[in-house]
Amino acid sequence: MMKLKLLMSAGALCLTMTASAGGLMTNTNYHIAFDRMMARGASMEIDAAYSNPAGLVWGYEGFQMSLDFQKPWQRRDIELGGTTYEGKASAPIVPALFASYRKDRLAVSAMIGIVGSGGFVEYSDGVPMFNVPVRTMIALSSMQAPYTLDSEMKGKQYIYGGQVNVAYRLTDWLSAAVGFRANYYDGYYKGHVVADMSGTKLVNLQLDCPQKGWGFAPIVSVDFHQGPLTVAARYEFRTKLETENDTKELKAEIMGNTPEQTAKVFGSRMAGYMDGVKTRYDMPALLAVAVGYELTPRLRATAEYHFFDDKNAKMADNRQEHLTRGTHEVQLGAEYDINDRWTVSLGGQRTDYGLSDDYQQDTSFACDSYSIGIGGAWNVTEKLRLNAGYFISLYSDYTKTSQLGQETFSRTNNVVGVGIDYKF
Repeated sequence: MMKLKLLMSAGALCLTMTASAGGLMTNTNYHIAFDRMMARGASMEIDAAYSNPAGLVWGYEGFQMSLDFQKPWQRRDIELGGTTYEGKASAPIVPALFASYRKDRLAVSAMIGIVGSGGFVEYSDGVPMFNVPVRTMIALSSMQAPYTLDSEMKGKQYIYGGQVNVAYRLTDWLSAAVGFRANYYDGYYKGHVVADMSGTKLVNLQLDCPQKGWGFAPIVSVDFHQGPLTVAARYEFRTKLETENDTKELKAEIMGNTPEQTAKVFGSRMAGYMDGVKTRYDMPALLAVAVGYELTPRLRATAEYHFFDDKNAKMADNRQEHLTRGTHEVQLGAEYDINDRWTVSLGGQRTDYGLSDDYQQDTSFACDSYSIGIGGAWNVTEKLRLNAGYFISLYSDYTKTSQLGQETFSRTNNVVGVGIDYKF
């Protein structure tokens, strides 16, 4: 009986981990110029409304807009004991809208997009952290008849953001900007594990827990621009993002146990899914520094560094404490104007998280990666530009030894995008 309680407590912990899925929360790819070049922190074009608001005072004078669409597709797989649990992650077409207006030394800009997470993930055969404890519990019991296990996990996470900045050119070579972003979290976690023997439910776990919440963050940026050289820095303060459960279903049943006995087995961990419970999903503070240089009138290159302070951004169950540090990210990119009509670009990115075994969970895990982006732009007219880009992320597998055995986490990611920039 003690072993049974231990195993079912592990199952309850898995349920808690499911609700805390989300991990490292921030997106940085909104404009297609990122997809095709990656390093955009020294930009003075319309995408600077996100990546370098202070730089817009050196750009186009007047009103301009950009509408961008991206399509990502991903895999998030877990391998345990020779079995691969396939996680299919997807998202519909992801839009983003940029706008800016510059008059002499003053520039005002805005951006709307999906600033964190963004998409769905589904494990149609469940995940090890649910399936293995239930199978082990039945194996340790005296039940010898065949049984079926119906298990599924899926979730959604979107953080929608709206950003506004005001920039001013302080001198002929220095500008500064201030602004803020409003963030809205919309997500849910749904799943079930049903062990059935001859029409009798041995175990019945059900979860349907939508979550919603708001958060705000100030943003400051500076830009030094003189001749061919641009040096820019941007700091986004931590977003305190607290979600609230709107629980539709929360059920845990074990055959032969009274509700009181089941409650003792699952303990207080079910409390985190009760209706109205609040959970933290902070977006970390971000420091971005970029150096851009115009090598020739047609060739430009940029190097950029990001630091995401994930260690000090609160997560459910204080999961951030298991990180060894924040995230380091380095980007390099270049673009070349073939002529007045056509531009081609290439970029790369290295993302290095401060991961640990205790941070990695079946329902939410991260892997360090290299990304490569390529694409181009077509100046259809003096006012209209089309952008197209593609990037792929190449992840390093992460292997850890848990109570379930040796688990290997792997991911894939591809994104294609097109966008329209228009100057009025």
